Amino acid sequence: MNNIVLYQPEIPQNTGNIMRTCVATNTKLHLIKPLGFVIDDAHLRRSGVNYIDKLEYEIYEDFEDFKKKNLGVYYYFTRYGHKPHTSFDYSNKEKEELYFIFGKESTGIPKEILKDDLNHCMRIPMTDKVRALNVSNSVAIVIYEALRQQDYNDLLREEPLDESHKGADYLERD
Repeated sequence: MNNIVLYQPEIPQNTGNIMRTCVATNTKLHLIKPLGFVIDDAHLRRSGVNYIDKLEYEIYEDFEDFKKKNLGVYYYFTRYGHKPHTSFDYSNKEKEELYFIFGKESTGIPKEILKDDLNHCMRIPMTDKVRALNVSNSVAIVIYEALRQQDYNDLLREEPLDESHKGADYLERD
């Protein structure tokens, strides 16, 4: 299973967008405290998360608590990484749990955490005109690269037909 990990997220709207992406991709979300917002229905709904009931997520007291409870391969996203996110093989989803770890919006992941696993520190290539991409955009880029390598697992490739979807043949219908 793919997992998104947010280390001390600060902005509820970013986390709300990431929650929606996690629901859309069958990805578990891990939140490491302290959080810069309150996790409750009212706050999350204001952030645009109307899929919270379908989200699989867990909250941890700190990074050590997270590590004790989650075994697998950790990938860290930092502007100081030397490898692009596309240089890793995420295709064997049955072998191990994959954890894509993103830092807080203001300062990222602490150097003390990153220095212990430099081979798994990566960055999304970009120009020198910005410091970093928005974290919710970065999460979407990375999870869809992992899913592409996994042939999109069991995600739908066509629009279903039901009360909230128009169906795969919508464009062909009059």
